Amino acid sequence: MLQPRRSNITMKLALFDLDNTLLAGDSDFEWAQFLIDQGVLERAAYESRNLEFYEQYKAGTLNIFEFLDFQLRPLARYPRHVLDAWHRQFMTERIQPMIRDSARALVAQHQGEVRVIITATNRFVTAPIAAAFGIEYLIATDPEERAGQFTGGVSGTPCFQAGKIERLEAWLAERGASLKTVEKSTFYSDSRNDLPLLQAVTHPVAVDPDETLRQHAMAQGWPVMSLGN
Repeated sequence: MLQPRRSNITMKLALFDLDNTLLAGDSDFEWAQFLIDQGVLERAAYESRNLEFYEQYKAGTLNIFEFLDFQLRPLARYPRHVLDAWHRQFMTERIQPMIRDSARALVAQHQGEVRVIITATNRFVTAPIAAAFGIEYLIATDPEERAGQFTGGVSGTPCFQAGKIERLEAWLAERGASLKTVEKSTFYSDSRNDLPLLQAVTHPVAVDPDETLRQHAMAQGWPVMSLGN
């Protein structure tokens, strides 16, 4: 009989939100804009909707399932090799300019800890970005796949708001741990949407925060820092 793995109480977690935290911009928003600029998505139909969803996200009113339908459905229209080629261009043109030395230095400060990007943005968009930062693990919203192709749907719980805690706890459970048993958990984020997870870790840090998060961080005595946004 397999024995359950023991809780790893010596684990130190360094958790990083991605968009507008490690990145000087939003990869989700920029991916849609990139596809619009490439002529893949019709500008008249998609640009205003992309902006609308982005404003809803910043206001904390985003319906994540409506947004994921908007964001993931185009992935189902094209073969994976075409999407991958577009993504390589996207990384060069849109993402590399958003990776700052200050963000790389922050990641490097946590060398030796278990480093994880935890983001609502889908795994197709974010996996190459995590690799560019040299971050070992990624917890992201998972697009549904069948036979190697995207269906346009979402698999499992979106990694958004309280869903980040659910996804992180499931990831930790696979390693015989939980947020309550790790020795230290640090989470860097800019967004009010991440308040549930920020409140759950031992060391929350607000990074170039929106006003709601800034006020909450100041009231709670959390560190507030800037990476140069």
